[in-house]
Amino acid sequence: MDIQLVIIGILFLAAIYYVCKLVFKNLFEKKSCGSNCKCGVDFSAIEPTKTQK
Repeated sequence: MDIQLVIIGILFLAAIYYVCKLVFKNLFEKKSCGSNCKCGVDFSAIEPTKTQK
């Protein structure tokens, strides 16, 4: 077996592992409570801006 074939095989397996890890992370690891809740974020220091027409 050529050394080039071994290197390509290792890179291919690493790419498959990386993609599977990303998919698993996006599908199964949900640590936030929702898409539109504040979850303890403090917005009291932000001043609203007024838009002029």
